[in-house]
Amino acid sequence: MHDVSLPSRRTVLGAAGLAAGSGLLGSGTRSYAADVPTLGAYDVVVVGSGAAGLTAALAAAGRGLSCLVVEKAPTFGGSAARSGAGIWIPNNPVIRGAGVPDTPDKAARYLASVAGDDVPVERQRAFLAGGPKMIDFVQRNSPLRFRWMEGYSDYYPERPGGLAMGRSIEPDVFDGNRLGPELAHLNPSYLPVPAGMVIFSQDYRWLNLTAVSAKGAAVAAQALARGTAAALRGEKPLTMGQALAGALRKGLLDAGVPVWLNTPLVDLHTAGGRITGVLVERAGTPGLVRARHGVIVGSGGFEHDAAMRKQYQRAPIGTEWTMGAKENTGDGIRAGQRAGAALALMDDAWWGPTVPLPDGPYFCLAERTLPGGLFVDAAGRRYVNEAAPYSDVVHRMYDRDPAEPCIPSWLVVDQNYRNRYLFRTVAPTLPFPASWYSSGAVRSALTLDGLARAIGVPGAALRATVDRFNGQARAGRDTDQGRGDSAYDHYFADPSIAPNPTLAPLWLPPFHALKIVPGDLGTKGGIVTDAAARALREDGSVIPGLYAAGNASAAVMGHSYAGAGSTIGPAMTFGYLAAQDIADRAAR
Repeated sequence: MHDVSLPSRRTVLGAAGLAAGSGLLGSGTRSYAADVPTLGAYDVVVVGSGAAGLTAALAAAGRGLSCLVVEKAPTFGGSAARSGAGIWIPNNPVIRGAGVPDTPDKAARYLASVAGDDVPVERQRAFLAGGPKMIDFVQRNSPLRFRWMEGYSDYYPERPGGLAMGRSIEPDVFDGNRLGPELAHLNPSYLPVPAGMVIFSQDYRWLNLTAVSAKGAAVAAQALARGTAAALRGEKPLTMGQALAGALRKGLLDAGVPVWLNTPLVDLHTAGGRITGVLVERAGTPGLVRARHGVIVGSGGFEHDAAMRKQYQRAPIGTEWTMGAKENTGDGIRAGQRAGAALALMDDAWWGPTVPLPDGPYFCLAERTLPGGLFVDAAGRRYVNEAAPYSDVVHRMYDRDPAEPCIPSWLVVDQNYRNRYLFRTVAPTLPFPASWYSSGAVRSALTLDGLARAIGVPGAALRATVDRFNGQARAGRDTDQGRGDSAYDHYFADPSIAPNPTLAPLWLPPFHALKIVPGDLGTKGGIVTDAAARALREDGSVIPGLYAAGNASAAVMGHSYAGAGSTIGPAMTFGYLAAQDIADRAAR
């Protein structure tokens, strides 16, 4: 496959202008394909090469349809390749094989509790029924294999149908050598795995505790042993999002499905009242790719488009706090809207408390759960269960009374915490990098009063907050915010701490504060779809030929988050369901 260089913004805008002038943009009912060259014709065109797009293309090829994937970036994999690649699919064959006591009824009751009235029951049922079939399909048609993330609880395990042992799975190791030259085009991970180690997403739970836990040390040794064994075999071991995207891409290579990189979507093509292709920009020139049976938009969210975030989401918001792939600027969502598609959930995202570090935002997952730390607002007061599901913590940040601002918040910890736990890639006892201090992401002081001055909160309030927190930590019961009450709260906790493994007092100077802002893994609003992933208009009617999946579509989770992998699991499932619907209709 030959890939052209990424076109300039001026070139893209020029192509868009040409398309607009020819009636290709926003026409809704008319187009003039003769105005641009036709680059090819396929049964299905997929926009985007993330989890949704790669799965959709694989499924289309599996049904005997010719397929093309067009990708804006110079790499494939999108945000999925950058991620830990948890996949939340109830009743999937992996957890069934592990003996997890899940049932369709449990899953339906739980998802209904999580998604609520924001998501039609038909879509929920389609996801629950299609997810296990999708996992079976990708394992039969690609080298992608999975592992159960044992013990990674559903995010609300106490709700009806919730499972404390968890339903999430993640990719098993995949040898990148199997991709050949395509390996060079794989989007890099958000946080690179340490050299010489093979680490699964589930391992981080214990790697954070290496200094204080025998199991943590054992997991680190296992990760090193896996890496050594892979090196001796001459492999390039990939895990997490790298394995997910890489193995799916290998499936497409084996199926003969081309992936055009550096090929941004300009608009959808309409003819005869249906979507019949895509206008793209390739090699510096606009062109039309025809789709005989359907277009599947899996181009990601709009997290890197400042104007869209300002239009749809609450302030303060921006593009600098997201972990999503930088190419995710809402292209597919806007194209769908121009074609008449309704949009929903545009105000929401896959939120998480984030430290704005100078080399990029850091999604604060385990660190806020580990005992010996608490969040405070601008008044120096605690306001949230720090160990709650990450999306809930940010919703709380935004929902607070403006008179009590908590954006940014501060994660306050002591030196005892720092002596015990890994923080991002900073080993226990080691100081935070100087660049973190110079950027304002972290502050330290020998006293709480000094720390309060450094972060601009009232000293008396901070001392009172820490004193109250310490008393509750010693008692093992957080009566203010309920930290530790849910089984989910315990996943990233320290089991050596009693009576509550999520709570420990702050007592050892110096004290540290890390800035916390509302980051995200991507936006979750987009094109409204039905149970078959078909795009819908405001009146509920179907736009023939147009499908959407992943973060380009409105999430099946609604405003909530069922468990680890609630982004990728539905993205893959609805990509798969879109291809099945297209194939079924083509066969009629």
